[in-house]
This record gives sequence, C-alpha cells and structure tokens, in this order.
Amino acid sequence: MEIDDKTELSKKIEALLAEGDAAIADARSYLISQGELVDLSEWVTIKEYCHRFEIKNVETVLNWISRGIVPRENIMVVEEFNNTKLIKAVPYAVRGARVL
Repeated sequence: MEIDDKTELSKKIEALLAEGDAAIADARSYLISQGELVDLSEWVTIKEYCHRFEIKNVETVLNWISRGIVPRENIMVVEEFNNTKLIKAVPYAVRGARVL
C-alpha cells in the first residue's frame, strides 16, 4: 500500500468515525429529550457491535437475537430512529455445535 493510499484510507476512517460520533450525539440528545437516560457506550448498533467484537456480519448477531443467545433485556429498539436495534455491548457466548 502506497503512502497516498494510506492517507486516503485514514481520511475515510476519520470521516466514518466523525459520522458515528455525530449519530451518537443525535441519539443521546433525542433520548434525553424523551426522558430516557441511556449510556450509549454500553448500547450500540448491531453493526458497531460486530465491529467491536470482530464479528464478520450482522446476520450472525441477528441470528443470536432470534435464537435467544442475546437476552431480551440486552436489546433495545428505538422506534424514532427507524426501529434501530441497539444491543448491549457485552460479549455473548455461543455454545459450540457437536458433530456426531
């Protein structure tokens, strides 16, 4: 990777982080205005959860939710943000499948 490519990639990453920070600030403002106090460092979008815990795709986490691996109390749906699902940012254990 050349220096120009690294610089461009760094700029893209910084832009994505800034966009994420802005979204978090908007969500925090909205929740506070609605009387909700949510620690947004503990509650993240499914996409952010995948990024934090190095999970390859969001379908995996959605599958965990539907199978009950992620407890209901660790899922929050914010209707005002297009029914965005937030998940508590803790690691969840998935029991290994046994092959017979």
